[in-house]
Amino acid sequence: MLIQFKNVSAKRDGHLVLKNLNLSLSERRIGVIGPNGSGKSSLIRLINGLLLPDAGQVLVDGLDTRHEVMAIRRQIGFVFQNPDNQIVFPVVHEDIEFGLKSRLPDPGQRRLRARDSLEQLCIGHLFDRVTHSLSGGERQLVALAAVLATSPALLVFDEPTTQLDLRLRNQFERILSELLQPAIVVSHDLALMQTMDRVLVIQDGLLAFDGLPELAVSWYREHCA
Repeated sequence: MLIQFKNVSAKRDGHLVLKNLNLSLSERRIGVIGPNGSGKSSLIRLINGLLLPDAGQVLVDGLDTRHEVMAIRRQIGFVFQNPDNQIVFPVVHEDIEFGLKSRLPDPGQRRLRARDSLEQLCIGHLFDRVTHSLSGGERQLVALAAVLATSPALLVFDEPTTQLDLRLRNQFERILSELLQPAIVVSHDLALMQTMDRVLVIQDGLLAFDGLPELAVSWYREHCA
């Protein structure tokens, strides 16, 4: 999947958060790092039309987010930093099945897909659990399972490891390495960034560095830490 930013500038709450961004993204694993408030989350929200550019174009496989946002969103699975923004039903499998209603009319197929997506993440035991009883890390993985159940062509993660303890964080890194879909990951987890194919550093709304993980992380430590 090819994602293109062409002379993109964007505002949030009236403030300019990204400026003159020109990028072509096609690598299997792309990391995004930068200080808090630098524009990282805005960058990934532009990809699926949660944020629209005030200038320029964002294209996803040639589709413009301004005009074809629904077609784009059907291809992209977005995993938010806070899983409570995604989990709305009281039982785990019910929440996953609800997101499949428009894709799988048969309830039995939806239930099977929900179970498969949980098993893929080694959390099949959570199938019948009440969602509010889950730990933050478990909720994060359930939110990911719900996204995977929709078979997206691209996965976008916003700070996926912040609520995970060390065991679940390591489990997530393994899961990410095994997923077939390309992924774009915003994170402060610099060890996770070292597993990427390419890392972008965003600073003050600008692309400050773009390159191999070890070089990008080194630049970030020197200039932003």
